[in-house]
Amino acid sequence: MPNIKSAKKRLLVTELNRKRNASAKSQMKTKLKEFAEAVNSGDKEAAKVQLISSVGILDKTASQGIIHKNAAARRKSNLYKVYNQM
Repeated sequence: MPNIKSAKKRLLVTELNRKRNASAKSQMKTKLKEFAEAVNSGDKEAAKVQLISSVGILDKTASQGIIHKNAAARRKSNLYKVYNQM
């Protein structure tokens, strides 16, 4: 355990941020899996709805700094590529 007051605070803040980031990443992965399921089912309308929500989640996590903006762009590009090949 840290002895310095600022180090104690940093420990608490880091833990809160870690939990928040883990939650956001989990939500993002869930949306991506839902899109993959819609694509595998072959339902283009359901896939379009899931695509829009997945892109929104990717943009949100990138703007919060949870994932890098280029990683979000790469994932969005792959999502659109999969959707357009349906």
